[in-house]
Amino acid sequence: MDAVKKIVRDFPAFLWGGWGAIAAIFLFIAAWDVGNQFYGDMILPSPLDTFANLLKLFEDEAFLQNLSITVDRALVGFALSMGVGTALGLLAGFFVTASITSRPIVTILMGMPPIAWIVLAMIWFGMGDATVEFTVFVASMPIVFIGALQGTRTLEDKFEEMADTFRVPWTMKFTDIYIPHIFSYIFPAWVSALGMAWKIVVMAELLATSDGIGAQLALARSQLDTETALALVVVMVGLLMVVEYIFLEPIKREVEKWRD
Repeated sequence: MDAVKKIVRDFPAFLWGGWGAIAAIFLFIAAWDVGNQFYGDMILPSPLDTFANLLKLFEDEAFLQNLSITVDRALVGFALSMGVGTALGLLAGFFVTASITSRPIVTILMGMPPIAWIVLAMIWFGMGDATVEFTVFVASMPIVFIGALQGTRTLEDKFEEMADTFRVPWTMKFTDIYIPHIFSYIFPAWVSALGMAWKIVVMAELLATSDGIGAQLALARSQLDTETALALVVVMVGLLMVVEYIFLEPIKREVEKWRD
């Protein structure tokens, strides 16, 4: 509870420290506008027209429904990857044999292109939610697994030896030594996996479903509607940035303070 209060208390300072990132975003928008003047509206619509189209999208009930479908699929796949990847990573970290055995499997999963998983999932599960959720899971899970594995494998023996010397209770050792260290590795892995999940879900929808943001993006592509396509891209990137930098980044900074 105290950690939550501290995060809320430090939130204004975190926002103030984000002016550099905001300036970078405005610089990108300015470069985008220059590109529009150079290439024209057909190739690269202006930021003003794109954001105006974006506002119209949020007034469309069908778009909001598709957005909800995409978010649901991303969260289901991410939750599966987070649970399975964390559990298996911790298991592999605490047991050397499991770590050695799992290493080539993780290498295969990390090296497999997401598009290949989408094709296989379409054959196995057909065109629907299962294909998208499976692809998100199998593409994101190795990231979480590696984070959990690194967290457990990098535990320093000297802290455990010191705790044993002073006869620290096992519960205190677990909450004050194991959890802070392991979580400082797992949480960034969760953040990275969430970003991967959001990218993969749209790509999978574009190829394997008839609804969701990915399907709307495919429709805009077929109609050469660059303005709508760019507006959809802004929605996807904007939602990810809001979740990561407004909600997750303050927690991440709090979790990793022990490194300083």
